Amino acid sequence: MAVRIRMKKMGRKHRPFFRICVMDSRVQRDGKAIEEVGFYDPMVHDKAARVKMNIERVDYWLSVGAQPSEKVNALIRKVKTNTFGTAKSPPPMLAPKVREEAAAETAEASAAE
Repeated sequence: MAVRIRMKKMGRKHRPFFRICVMDSRVQRDGKAIEEVGFYDPMVHDKAARVKMNIERVDYWLSVGAQPSEKVNALIRKVKTNTFGTAKSPPPMLAPKVREEAAAETAEASAAE
């Protein structure tokens, strides 16, 4: 039996919520899980609070040959190293740039008057 660690989609429309589950690879996405080892809530603003995972159980399943999906692998790496990052603030507002041609035309127009 090929075992995978992947996400099971829960929640509702426009409000996703995922459970991180150990499942047989042949089972459908939202099918029966062997074990649930955590959850991922992408709607939480604090990035560190988005993921809760039982690392001991994840390590056990990895040691017996379970393969994590790409997204779950990234989440496992972030939880183990505790590097979630922070949300970037938007860049500061800058004054619009004045084109040299437009500045020269306005100078000529004001000189002609």
